[in-house]
Amino acid sequence: MRLRHAAVAAFGAFTLLLTLPTSASAAIGEFQYTVTGLDGRPLRVVIEDPVGQECIDLPEVADPGATAPAHSPRNRTDASATVFTEPGCEGDYFTLRPVTGYGSERLKLRSVVFSG
Repeated sequence: MRLRHAAVAAFGAFTLLLTLPTSASAAIGEFQYTVTGLDGRPLRVVIEDPVGQECIDLPEVADPGATAPAHSPRNRTDASATVFTEPGCEGDYFTLRPVTGYGSERLKLRSVVFSG
């Protein structure tokens, strides 16, 4: 009898797991960008396996009144990355293709969203 109750409980737990909402998919790989460090030197920042379909404000440059924007993005993820000139995925934008997309020092950004 106990074995039957345990099997029913396990089945119920498994069914519950299947019905829970899943989080947004992630882009697999690295997204890189350059910011100006406190000493004035360029600093490369990496986001590993970023969340997809959700705006990501780049924390180092999220305040336009306090910092210069980031630049030179490199999209090494398996998803398209759309970079924006303002926080909150606002302002002018440019889309970087998956795996090989990049921008020069002239491409300024403060936020990004991934298609995946």
